[in-house]
Parts: sequence; structure tokens; C-alpha cells
Amino acid sequence: MVGPNDIPEALKGHKYPAKSHNKKVKDILLKTRDDLKSDDVAVFIAGEEVEGWKYCDTDRDFRQNRYFYYLTGCDIPGSALLYNFKNDNLTLVLPNIDWDDVIWSGLPLSLEEAKKEYDADDVVHMKDLENVLQKQLSDVSKFKIYTTDLDNVHNETLKKHLIPSDKDFFFALDEARLIKDWYELEVLKHAAKISDTCHLAVMSALPIELNEVQIEAEFSYHALRQGARSLGYDPICCSGPACGTLHYIKNSEDLEGKSSILIDAGAEWRQYTSDVTRCFPINGKFTKEHREIYETVLDMQTQAMELIKPGANWDDLHILTHKVLIKHFLDLGIFKKDFSEEEIFQRRVSCAFYPHGLGHLMGLDVHDCAGRPNYEDPDPYFKFLRLRRTLEAGMVLTNEPGCYFNEFLIEEFLKKFPERVEVVDQEVLKKYMYIGGVRIEDDIIVTETGHENMTKITSDPDEIEKIVSKGLERSRSEFHALV
Repeated sequence: MVGPNDIPEALKGHKYPAKSHNKKVKDILLKTRDDLKSDDVAVFIAGEEVEGWKYCDTDRDFRQNRYFYYLTGCDIPGSALLYNFKNDNLTLVLPNIDWDDVIWSGLPLSLEEAKKEYDADDVVHMKDLENVLQKQLSDVSKFKIYTTDLDNVHNETLKKHLIPSDKDFFFALDEARLIKDWYELEVLKHAAKISDTCHLAVMSALPIELNEVQIEAEFSYHALRQGARSLGYDPICCSGPACGTLHYIKNSEDLEGKSSILIDAGAEWRQYTSDVTRCFPINGKFTKEHREIYETVLDMQTQAMELIKPGANWDDLHILTHKVLIKHFLDLGIFKKDFSEEEIFQRRVSCAFYPHGLGHLMGLDVHDCAGRPNYEDPDPYFKFLRLRRTLEAGMVLTNEPGCYFNEFLIEEFLKKFPERVEVVDQEVLKKYMYIGGVRIEDDIIVTETGHENMTKITSDPDEIEKIVSKGLERSRSEFHALV
């Protein structure tokens, strides 16, 4: 198991590459805007601040502004950055020392310690911001100073000269984050490694998991033990028919009397997240129908995986998975053999069982930026596809096809369309409703020659059965030893 203080060997002795990230944004912005010159452009971004709960003396969980973190690698609340395009100087501005708080919380990171930790040319306290502006920009009124927003900017003079919410600036930020550098990839691999252990622990501990919330607790416990102090998103832990609810949030139902488990959860490490989904049988053995649907989704994922490489169009891979689903449903009898694969495809029938996209970009956010989705697309095949571009080396994405038996999806995508309803054998369909759904999700790096799968926890159904059964058998042995 990964320890709480374990750091990948490749990262030891290296700082988060903040300056190269700023340079990347600069190059993209200048290429996008012919009217801008390095001599009079700068970036100033204020990071997030600690926010308290109403009517209470405790605070909300802190989550750093992702753009700010990308340009600094700094997770200290109340910080800011100034980047000068002219000389590529990056100044990290830390909050002033609150001496009243020191007696309770201890000293914060010193400027000297921060200089050693962060990839910045200068590190100062907020009280010295005016001096920094004078030194770096001389006259702020002569500079175009871009920022994300004005939410935490408290210097009124500076605020008047900032340019917030500029679409070209955000385009540059997003495109810079699209291609991960070696440092980011090492962080993501470590997050994936932590998640592997957590998913294995959940599969192995079913005897003590009698409720969905206990599945969530098991995953979170093992993540924290390995140094992941937070998860990348609220985990989805569901059982039985609830496995068909794509963004299930209850995580509270008992497992008794059900056959299937779906857990979608990913550990976050140093602000970068993983995103992994696994499904398994509660009693250690897939039922006939559960196994059939699991192998359908595994085939969808496998065929898409083989084509992930630079130059591949994600729309095409997504459509491929729908065609694989259609073929399997015809073989299973869920779709009537009176209709051809092409006819079923043209009618969009499969959207009732697979409404979401094949995958999405991933990094500082679980649904990372720059995917170029089009949620106004009238075609149900593409409306919810979060990634709509050609793959490039350095992209990190998920490969996560799914198949669901959900009455609300069936109502929305099937029953409203007579030409789709007639394709489905309703009696056969009823046999699969108890499963809820299956999704298999892995985290993928697009490499120069193909791809690398960072997710190592098995998705092989035979191996999954062995893991779950071993946990159940161990529990029985421990019980008999006690009595």
C-alpha cells in the first residue's frame, strides 16, 4: 500500500513547474491575440480564501482556485500571483502573518521556506504588493492585466486595472491545461495508484459493508491512509437498481437482497484527481444477466481502448461503443432481430441505455477543461459528450462506457419515440432491470504512440469474482474461529 508520506521517486527534488505553466499560457494568449505584445501584458490572480459557514465558528472545506493552482502550485488560502509577460517574472504573494492567530495555529510558511518550495522568482507578503507592482509594472495603467475574476482582489487601485473574464485569456488557460507535462503525469499516476488500493479494499471488504455508506467509508478510509486528504468528487456508491442512476448521491441504502454494486470514486493527490468506476457482485458470483451486461460494457471499453492514440477522433470512438452495445443487445434479445444493426443505430435506441459520453478529460478537475463539449447538439449521441476533439499526446482522459436499466432514462429516451419502442423486446428487458447498471472506467494517458492505462485495479470479471469471494471466505473463517 502507498504510505501517507510516499512521493513518487521521479518527483523528489522537483518543484511544481509553475513558471513553465505561466509561459505556456503566455504563448497561447499571444498566438491567439495578434494585438498583444509581451511588453505591456501581465497576469494577476487572487486565489481562494477560507470561507466560514453561516452562524457557526467553523469553515467550509478549502478548495484552491484551479487556475491559480495551475500557475503557482500553491494551496495556501489568501495568496495571489503576478506574472509579467515582459521578463517572465513570477511573483507569489502570500497572505500577511496574522499574529493573533499564531498563538493558536503556529507560524505559517516563511518567505524563505516558500521560496524553496515553490517555482517562483519572488515571494512576498500581501503588504508588499504595491512595491511589487511598482517594481514589475512601473505604471499599472499602461498594462493589460488579465485575471480570472475580481472576487478576492482587495487592492482597489489594482482592481480598476484588471481585465476579468476575458474569453481569450480563459481559452489560453484551458488550452495550456489540456496537455499534461511530465510532472502532472507523475502526480496523476500516484493518484491512480491510491485509487487502485481503495477499490481493491472495497471489493475485499464486502462482509463488513452492509450499507452503501459503508462502501464510501471504506474507500475514503484507505484514501486518507495513503495521503489523499480528499476525493476528487463526491463518490457514487450504489447497489441493485440504484446502479442505474448515473450520478447517484444517496449512498445510504442497505445491500441486503441485491446482486450488484457500482462504485465510482477517485482519490485526489496534490490537487490532481483520479476517476475510476468498478462493478462487482455482492455474493462473489455474477448472476447470468449481470455477467452478460458486464461483458457487454467490457467489450465496449476494450474496443475503444484499442483505438486511443494521437489523431483519433473521440466522437468516432464514442459512436463505436454504441455500435458494440447494439450488437450485444441483439445477441441477448433485448433488441429484436427484426431490425438491423444499422437501422437500430439510426433510430438512436441505444441512448436509452447509454445516454452519457464515452469519457472526459481529467486533471485538476475531474471533468477537466478544454474538452469543447456542445451541450446544444440536438443529436442525443453527442449532446452529453464532454470531449469533442481529436486526441493528442499528453491528454489525460477517462474511458468509461456504461449500460443502464433505469426507468427514467427509458421514459426519456425510449417511450417518447415509437420508432425506438418497437425495437425493444419488453419481456426480455424486464429480466435485466434488477441489475441497475454497469460502468467500467479507467484513467488513460494518450502517449506519442498510443496510450497508457494508469488504472491497474482489475476489471476482469473472473478476477473480480475471486477477490470478492476471497473476502467472503476470509470473513466466514474468522466467524467460525470466534465461535
